[in-house]
Amino acid sequence: MKNLKKQRRIQVIALATVALVVATALIGYAMRDGINYFRSPSQVAEAPPPASEVFRIGGLVEEGSLVRGQGEKVRFSVTDGGASVSVTYAGVLPDLFEENQGMVGTGRLVDGVFEASEILAKHDETYMPKEVVDALKEQGVYQEPEES
Repeated sequence: MKNLKKQRRIQVIALATVALVVATALIGYAMRDGINYFRSPSQVAEAPPPASEVFRIGGLVEEGSLVRGQGEKVRFSVTDGGASVSVTYAGVLPDLFEENQGMVGTGRLVDGVFEASEILAKHDETYMPKEVVDALKEQGVYQEPEES
């Protein structure tokens, strides 16, 4: 009788372990496309990711770089003070998007140009995404917003 209880306990533990491993694998598989790493323009310039990798880039929209093309095509550069990366975007930009303001884009780097599928801009005069602030601080160009 004791041997049967011990065997049943081992079977339950083994089954629970297998179920946990399968659940973890399924969660990882489901999330693989939803994870986008953040990179600053300096990191992209130092080690460009492959064209197949979707990632986020953020920084300040460079002064004088915003060029509006035919229709909804837009081209600009994003900088963190250390390097600049050209960005193209086909779509409607957020209302608050402008030069010398913080932005974060999601997309791919193709032939040295970041092709954005999504652009996010600040939502008020003092907001800047945490990743952008960290990247600007790393470059030594971040300025604290003035209190009103």
